[in-house]
Amino acid sequence: MATPTFRPSDLRCEYLTDPINIGVARPRLSWIDEASIRSWRQSAYQIVASKTAEGGPDLWDSGRVESADTSQIEYAGKPLGSRDECFWKVRVWDEKGTASAWSPTHHWEMGLTAEPAWHGSEWIGIEGPAGEHPAPFLRKQFDVTGHVRRARIYVAGVGYAEIHANGQPVAPGTEREPGYTNFDKRVLSVSYDVTSLIKAGRNALGAVLGTGWYDVHDKATWNFDRAHWRGRPRMRLVLAIELTDGPTQYITSDTSWKAGTGPILRDGIYTGETYDARKELTGWDRPGYNDSAWSTANKLDAPRGELTPRACAGVVISETIKAKSIANPMPDVYIVDFGQNFSGHARLHLNAPAGTKVTMRYSEHVGKDGMIERSQIEQFMATADPPQPFQTDTYICKGIGEEVWEQRFSYSGFRYMEVTGLPTKPSLSTFEGRFAHTAFETAGEFSCSSELFNRIQHATRYAFLSNAQNIPTDCPQREKNGWTGDAQLAAEAGLVNYRSAPFYTKWLDDLADTQSDTGLMTLIVPTGGWGSGARHPAWDSAYPILAYDLYLYGKDKTVLAKHYEKLSRYVDSLAGELKDGVLTFDSLGDWLPWSTQTPSTYTSTVYLFVDAQIMSKTAKLLGKDADAKRFGDLADQVKAGVEKHFYANGTYANGSQTALSMALYYDLVPTDRRPSVFAALVKNVTDQGHIDTGILGAKYLLRVLSQEGRSDLAYQIVARKEQPGWGWWMEQGATTLWEDWKGESSLNHIMFGDVSNWFIQWIAGIGLDLENPGFSHIDIHPQPVGDLTWAKASHQSPHGLILSSWRKASDGFHLDVTIPANTTATVIIPVGGAVTEGGSPLDKVAGVVLVETGAGKTILRIGSGSYSFWSKAG
Repeated sequence: MATPTFRPSDLRCEYLTDPINIGVARPRLSWIDEASIRSWRQSAYQIVASKTAEGGPDLWDSGRVESADTSQIEYAGKPLGSRDECFWKVRVWDEKGTASAWSPTHHWEMGLTAEPAWHGSEWIGIEGPAGEHPAPFLRKQFDVTGHVRRARIYVAGVGYAEIHANGQPVAPGTEREPGYTNFDKRVLSVSYDVTSLIKAGRNALGAVLGTGWYDVHDKATWNFDRAHWRGRPRMRLVLAIELTDGPTQYITSDTSWKAGTGPILRDGIYTGETYDARKELTGWDRPGYNDSAWSTANKLDAPRGELTPRACAGVVISETIKAKSIANPMPDVYIVDFGQNFSGHARLHLNAPAGTKVTMRYSEHVGKDGMIERSQIEQFMATADPPQPFQTDTYICKGIGEEVWEQRFSYSGFRYMEVTGLPTKPSLSTFEGRFAHTAFETAGEFSCSSELFNRIQHATRYAFLSNAQNIPTDCPQREKNGWTGDAQLAAEAGLVNYRSAPFYTKWLDDLADTQSDTGLMTLIVPTGGWGSGARHPAWDSAYPILAYDLYLYGKDKTVLAKHYEKLSRYVDSLAGELKDGVLTFDSLGDWLPWSTQTPSTYTSTVYLFVDAQIMSKTAKLLGKDADAKRFGDLADQVKAGVEKHFYANGTYANGSQTALSMALYYDLVPTDRRPSVFAALVKNVTDQGHIDTGILGAKYLLRVLSQEGRSDLAYQIVARKEQPGWGWWMEQGATTLWEDWKGESSLNHIMFGDVSNWFIQWIAGIGLDLENPGFSHIDIHPQPVGDLTWAKASHQSPHGLILSSWRKASDGFHLDVTIPANTTATVIIPVGGAVTEGGSPLDKVAGVVLVETGAGKTILRIGSGSYSFWSKAG
């Protein structure tokens, strides 16, 4: 029998590879099918799951399931409890009934999902009033009485808990664990594999606690210092040690632990960290350390929130950035330029006498005098007496050889760093930038012949990562807040560039936690109270839009079902504000336009229309037919309201680019009127010669122009190097996206980031088919506009890698396409001329169907596989 030419690979549980902290009872499984023949499709699959890697299917055998699905498949085996392991593999059948070999075995582990699994552990720390204190150090010494088979640490910390075992951090390269929530609603726990760190005999555990968002003693506009949850840092921990011969041994946090303080004199999420290396505790996290001077750890009250295993990856140091230059604008003041705006901190290398105090202040830009300039980002920090620092790290030397230090419980947004207190002139090797953000796998890439576009793509990716800090933030310096409007506008760019679904899944829970009983949302999520009590539909719509984006990009119906009740509550409550089909109150709308402000009553009403449509589609997906009709009727009511109150004299609202593009993008324009409304939009753009939108319109303008056949005009907008526009930012030296077209605010914002989606989905041409979510059908429609000579992009979809790469050459137009197994694609070759594939006429090529050919384009229908199309010049 011939060996099958296909196999399942890339097995994942809840989007993750071999996770050890699953918190849902029926986790979803996925894989991709690799096939070496074109138009291959899966006809069936079988999943088996067992308690051990070598065992039979004692947990689950799905049997042969007739289905082409390879993702979002719920585990349906025996119930799993806290710490249970599940080993699983899958095989698949093709359409001829031939079975693949079994995949390699993968596994997942459950986190602590029930209170008994915490084995009576207590929340511990150092008691006292909330506020600025030295960071608590905690330690516990214990003996292990046999050979260790498996050891896991489960820990919840508020704000942050850095865990050590036998002298080593258990998660090197991570920081600010376990993450940020509304601590009155939910508290995250994480799991660490410490099997290699725990040994027979004497052992020690250590923990350092940071204030984080739990005890924000920094005073700023958003009043986190008044959050109801505030208190001293604390943690809860269980170390489960499974022995090869003997019962499981549990080490838990309780008052048998010892507590002290050390070199971290202060830490603040906005202000930074002060570290006195003379107070270091050598060996404090190892067995045998003399802790007789330490006190007994205090049992502290538990946070009010429910303990929940964290569903996504944490914050990691992903890149070390070398310093590019050092200036000396004043005596003993050095300005370090890292050449890139990013989120994180600096790592310091130096030799200096004991007591030398080195101060590092972070900033995004420098003034004309060569000194750092921070007024744009420092203005939101409240005045205090004495003045509080902002984005400032201080290191006091111990004076013993080379000292290497970096902070761990805060982060800054910066390109430049002012350093004072150095005893000698530094070199470039004295400083390193440490880029810190939520850990993501790359899902998409884009590049093209335009260096300007490549720089904009680079800036978008750095802005997205800089603003992924366990929550999607607006900026990494002055605010660090989860602004809902920013997040919903950048979500698709996040999903197409990175495997970010678990990250957004976690934040949807944060959104649910912040909703009031009446359905009201808040402007920032999480919040200690700021931003509550008012409606801002363009911002609040992040809740339904993000949930539906996860369905469109990943076919995730589970998240829609989980949040359905609260999503319905939100849309119903907003609908209760309608007056004759429109929303009449003012709210945040098209934030920071170049010159023309679109009425917020219009943008709010349009977003209610969008929300109602999402809820109608969601209800239909979930089999809630009555709700589907009810929300559909609401959408019709709002559409009629837009027509009655906002359309007049051939235009919508005030005729702004935002108003027109939103109406066209969301099909609020009757079919017979679309040409004239689009013509009005084109005239607006051509008359002005540039973009004139805020953050809402910037998402829709480029899309609408391309959808309606004017990608050339969209190209001119993006390629423009004069103000306003993305190109002008790049001409000013931007390495991330900015907050406004004038460059007068933050220089690291993501809310204008959908331009990356336009690059990938329109210029390179990897289009999302809204009627076939999860890229089960793909639209390949490249746009060879302007002076571009080539472009290429890829996207790692739920089915596998999608690739579109085109180039213009003297002999014609070349398009290389890769379509993953179990999918199909419509390909539009946007130039005239006879088309061949791999040198063969189309009617001789397997997997290709010619749909239409004519002047200026050829439309093909193709199955999975890799193709090389050529349209002859002339």
